[in-house]
Amino acid sequence: MQIWPGSAYPLGATYDGGGTNFALFSEVAEGVELCLYDDAGVEERVRVREVDAFVWHCYLPNVGPGQRYGFRVHGPFDPSHGHRCNPAKLLLDPYAKAVEGEVDWDESLFPYTFAAGPDGPVNEADSGQHMVKAVVVSPFFDWANDRPPHTPYADTVVYETHVKGFTETHPLIPEEIRGTYAGLSHPAAIEHLTKLGVTAVELMPVHQFVQDHYLVERGLRNYWGYNTIGFLAPHNAYSSSGQRGQQVQEFKTMVRELHAAGIEVILDVVYNHTAEGNEKGPVLSMRGIDNAAYYRLVEDDPQYYMDYTGTGNSLRVRHPHVLQLIMDSLRYWVTEMHVDGFRFDLASTLAREFYDVDRLSAFFDLVQQDPVVSQVKLIAEPWDVGEGGYQVGNFPALWTEWNGKYRDTVRDFWRGEEAGLGEFASRLTGSSDLYEGNGRRPFASINFVTAHDGFTLHDLVSYHDKHNDANGEGGNDGESHNRSWNCGVEGPTDDLDIVALREQQKRNFIATLFLSQGVPMLSHGDELGRTQQGNNNGYCQDNALTWIDWAAAEEEFPLVEFTAAASRLRREHPVFRRRRYFQGHPVRGSGGIDDITWLRPSAEQMTDEDWESGHAKSLAVFLNGDGIREPDSRGERVADDSFLLCFNGHHEDITFCVPGEEYGERWETALDTAAPMVDEAEQRSLKAGEDIEVPARSLLVLRRTV
Repeated sequence: MQIWPGSAYPLGATYDGGGTNFALFSEVAEGVELCLYDDAGVEERVRVREVDAFVWHCYLPNVGPGQRYGFRVHGPFDPSHGHRCNPAKLLLDPYAKAVEGEVDWDESLFPYTFAAGPDGPVNEADSGQHMVKAVVVSPFFDWANDRPPHTPYADTVVYETHVKGFTETHPLIPEEIRGTYAGLSHPAAIEHLTKLGVTAVELMPVHQFVQDHYLVERGLRNYWGYNTIGFLAPHNAYSSSGQRGQQVQEFKTMVRELHAAGIEVILDVVYNHTAEGNEKGPVLSMRGIDNAAYYRLVEDDPQYYMDYTGTGNSLRVRHPHVLQLIMDSLRYWVTEMHVDGFRFDLASTLAREFYDVDRLSAFFDLVQQDPVVSQVKLIAEPWDVGEGGYQVGNFPALWTEWNGKYRDTVRDFWRGEEAGLGEFASRLTGSSDLYEGNGRRPFASINFVTAHDGFTLHDLVSYHDKHNDANGEGGNDGESHNRSWNCGVEGPTDDLDIVALREQQKRNFIATLFLSQGVPMLSHGDELGRTQQGNNNGYCQDNALTWIDWAAAEEEFPLVEFTAAASRLRREHPVFRRRRYFQGHPVRGSGGIDDITWLRPSAEQMTDEDWESGHAKSLAVFLNGDGIREPDSRGERVADDSFLLCFNGHHEDITFCVPGEEYGERWETALDTAAPMVDEAEQRSLKAGEDIEVPARSLLVLRRTV
């Protein structure tokens, strides 16, 4: 075999049409072997002799797409100093663009024998036959006329979904592609998304991840995927066409088809830790390549790992080569895979330079100046499990955030908790108290009521307590304080009044979500009544418990229609998706009326006493369609209808008074959560000063006609 020197850049395996360049960073390595595997699984080792600036590299002519490979690194095994090299362990390329196979958790994958434990002698067993293999991929793909939708944040509707769970049981999708990238881009899947007005899918982790050892031992699977081992590789189990690079082509096809439907693709990414766990974990990749460079180790005892994520380790983001890996990965997914943005799992971890969360950490500085990554959608999950990790509202101006305070406040309002109306009003209008101070706009707030982590919307109104027995952790996993209300009975019931109330509560949450300023995020299946039977931590349930049950969902068409109607109301009326915050005073051309007015049910303006009243659960808000300051994309003035939103969170009906003629002479119903069917809602025409009964626990939206 011919072996040429090759190049130290780019890292990973790069096919150029005539051969493949291989490059691997390791500061601690004393020698590196490139291991090639043929179709029979026979290994051929190539000694890598060239090294520049700690990057080991070579070029192999005539080696091309489909070639499986891995690395073996010779160097010190000295855990007390943070080094864990062991050439008996086949290592996955951190820059692998495709991965074949699945880790089988053989004892050879671990740096110690099970009998001796982590403090015993080095495990010299060869892991090659039990380890996943990296695959050389072809960079060529016909993107046709693909163009990123570039949907403005203010017009964005996010749908958090799971590649497998969304399509696994869909009857209109061919069985052989259900649960795959191809399934997600099938016309039946896209039709459902477009009906809901979705402009972006936020995919739960699709980076190559590993099935956790402890879950496999219990007969469970890592369904969510927050256990990454390959930051540039699409997860192979979601491919219907093969694992020798076909997963890359299939992923690109999915993106192209979603873009053609005007839907952006946002990836939920996990750059805070890897699947190698703590000092008791396996040697799969970075641990054996350069442990001390890649991981945050305990400063005075580097055999142990810092863990801000609850998963056993944290990446050492302040190391230049770790930063390079993350930034190279992000750029690759944008430039080569055409994705439109990222949601960063436990993003506070990325900001930890030492122990504190530093908003101006090196990672955020790099993102800010990067000409590619800075131009896509960047969403932070603004917390981790470390001290001081809850950082809602504290990310840089370029970022948007999952707004956990929005979730908590809206849940509390509709379950009837005694909480200040001021907090609810702030969340409804874009959370200016959190984001305006550093120059951000309402769309910095990614509003959500439910997400993958926690109750589904159906379970939020059906359970008071979590029911996680199926996870096998004795009920100790998952959040115990869910801010949920079961409407009087725990779990399923035949009581029609309770069933009706639960459906109404779902409509309340959905309407509030879509009519709030900011970016709404809907969790997949909530519009279909998806239930996990009270399990609020379905991370290990890769089965019917977490998949959307499309057969059962046929009975939920009224909720689908309501969700589509709420989304359409938002899409058609810019007053619900303003690009700037309300000012609370008149705008030129608005007739002297404030751009927003908060009213008691009696139509009198709210006073300080009203805002501070802990027991008040009802209010109205007037949104002035003539009070929008920001121009449209062509600089023209934006004028819209005006709306009156009557919120009744009380357990009894409340009489609301339509405000005086200065706000509008006549009004009509635009949306009513008390109506079980959208097209059966009573179309009421009301005059200024007229009273209207708003049923208990409901939201009535009125549109001004004159």
